[in-house]
Amino acid sequence: MADAGWPVEGAEDDEEARGPVGKAFRLSAADSLSLGNAMCGFLAVCVLAWSAIAQLQSQGEFRPDPRYFATAVVLLLVGATCDLFDGLVARRFRASAMGAELDNLADVISFGFAPAFMVVAWAGFSNRLPLWLVLFAAVSVVLAGVVRLARFACVKTKSGDFMGLPIPMGAMTVVSIVLLFQPSYASVLGIFGVAWLMVSRIEYPKPRGNLAAVVLAWIMVNVACLTVWAADLSGGDVLIQIGASMQIALVSAIPLRVLMFKREQRKERKDTSSGVR
Repeated sequence: MADAGWPVEGAEDDEEARGPVGKAFRLSAADSLSLGNAMCGFLAVCVLAWSAIAQLQSQGEFRPDPRYFATAVVLLLVGATCDLFDGLVARRFRASAMGAELDNLADVISFGFAPAFMVVAWAGFSNRLPLWLVLFAAVSVVLAGVVRLARFACVKTKSGDFMGLPIPMGAMTVVSIVLLFQPSYASVLGIFGVAWLMVSRIEYPKPRGNLAAVVLAWIMVNVACLTVWAADLSGGDVLIQIGASMQIALVSAIPLRVLMFKREQRKERKDTSSGVR
């Protein structure tokens, strides 16, 4: 009797290669953007980890340095720009056989793991919150992002919009909470709220046409504000507070607007049915 763990000489291979194997190894221009997105997320984590390690070695304690946090956030914004354009490039030129998978994997790194690590660096060393609560909040961001991306790959809405808060916007909202507030139970509750929005059924509009241009402009403005803040220039603190507040307000306002719109639709249908009768 042959050992199932070892290949038997002369035995036929029942498994056949499936799909365009040759094409699967060819990277398109859109795939390069997805890989750039993943690289930015990884570098953001490296910057934060290096900041913590260097301070712990030299001072014995860790205090978040705005320069390192600003660098990490800029890297995430560059990753978000790559994520914004990879779909446009794929539609304009061509997409490879593994383009969608690369995009999702890159998003997990940049907008799932990286912001979750930022939460740990922000509150894990503060002694203001129990470590288990900080880790629970960080894990909720990662898991919500993974579920959000898996559902995006499987479920298509009738309107073509996103179901749940898109993971790049969710990551930027988590980052805004980290930059705007000190670690507290209220701010951690906000992070849980962002995680819930990512897995909710609330529909968010896709950035198409003019909206995509607005999103890109918003990213560039944020990069400029972060640069001023990291350089410790005059007005930098005010700029970062305004930008982070607007991000949180935007994410909070969209669900309210959607709920009001659906309520109006239900009221119109009810009035129409009553009129027919």
